Amino acid sequence: MANVVVIGAQWGDEGKGKITDLLSRSADVVVRYQGGVNAGHTVVVQGQTFKLHLIPSGILYPDTECIIGSGTVIDPAVLITELDQLQALGISTQKLLISETAHVTMPYHRLIDQASEERRGNHKIGTTGRGIGPTYADKSERIGIRVLDLMNPESLRKQLNWTINYKNVIIEKLYNLPPLDPAVVIDQYLEYAERLRPHVVDCSLKIYDAIQERRNILFEGAQGTLLDLDHGTYPYVTSSNPVAGGACVGAGVGPTMIDRVIGVAKAYTTRVGEGPFPTELHGELGDILCDRGAEFGTTTGRRRRCGWFDAVIGRYAVRINGIDCLAITKLDVLDTLEEIKVCVAYEIDGKRCENFPSSSRRFSRCQPIYQTMPGWQQSTEDCRALEDLPKQALDYLKFLAELMEVPIALVSLGASRDQTIIVEDPIHGPKRALLYANGSPVSSGV
Repeated sequence: MANVVVIGAQWGDEGKGKITDLLSRSADVVVRYQGGVNAGHTVVVQGQTFKLHLIPSGILYPDTECIIGSGTVIDPAVLITELDQLQALGISTQKLLISETAHVTMPYHRLIDQASEERRGNHKIGTTGRGIGPTYADKSERIGIRVLDLMNPESLRKQLNWTINYKNVIIEKLYNLPPLDPAVVIDQYLEYAERLRPHVVDCSLKIYDAIQERRNILFEGAQGTLLDLDHGTYPYVTSSNPVAGGACVGAGVGPTMIDRVIGVAKAYTTRVGEGPFPTELHGELGDILCDRGAEFGTTTGRRRRCGWFDAVIGRYAVRINGIDCLAITKLDVLDTLEEIKVCVAYEIDGKRCENFPSSSRRFSRCQPIYQTMPGWQQSTEDCRALEDLPKQALDYLKFLAELMEVPIALVSLGASRDQTIIVEDPIHGPKRALLYANGSPVSSGV
């Protein structure tokens, strides 16, 4: 039995959807513990693409129980659309469970999110406009609507009549937008409630029971470490805690119940939205990475900013999350490059810095210090074992593992499930992986 957290070790979009889907075959339960429809997972199975925003990737396995945890904020309209799309494709959603204490995104959250971002002008954060930040803000202000409130029509009417009138003052007076009609919103959300009612449970109790039964549990985060509200590149962050510690809070489990933390990182780096990005590439090289990596957001379709691998933020992610093994994705995107650079440290105001700075202003002054490695200039898409990789590709992986001081368990070489080198099964395997002894790779035997 193993309880494993999968987190993004960069700015999100690392390919967690594929890795979670891959690991879900060994999991009995998959739990989404934070974020909302501002995140998306793309999974390709037998040539068919699934784009999920709220439902855990494990839903594609018929025997896997999937739970949307209390730390997630739920847009019922989007969730119901996902349910309908999966059912239309013949995917059963009977094993999807929703935490009764998860908070609900309302129409006024979306309106305020979009209007607020527009009002910021040149100081935009780069939100998706899906209402996530305002939903979490209401949660903190203790005026949020939870799933259990949806299940009680009388209570919902009372709460929303007050809340919508309160929000209408902001919508009309501050943003000059037309007010919402409380009756229309209430009726709409009561319809959503009836559709979702069969899925609503006490999430924490369900997970605890699964742990007591010694079932394998996979905790799935959204976004990435550098977007964490407390530990990311603030203020250019999300509104929740994608880091591994967020799994305990968002799922309702104690830290002693977590056995392992898997960090997912691309073989290069991407970022969506605003904020500093030391290794960002402009021009032809950036375009090559974007085009070959299909770097467009699952949720927004926005083009992702691309750059070289940044080992400074990688080491920071290892430290903040307690990562004990890595999944490196999109190695194949680098196949055509003659040389590849890796940021090993920063230069700030003429001084070398090997640790991630907490200040975004200081971070914006970081200049990358690179080490250049030779490319392999041949396809890796069909590689299924370490020995299949070109020597230069294996050397590159080895270098990343040494810089981050964490072994590599999985290497992804394309979007499909089978385009993966499994060095070690992080759920069933021992705590060994792609290790390095005296400069030589040593396989764990998996």
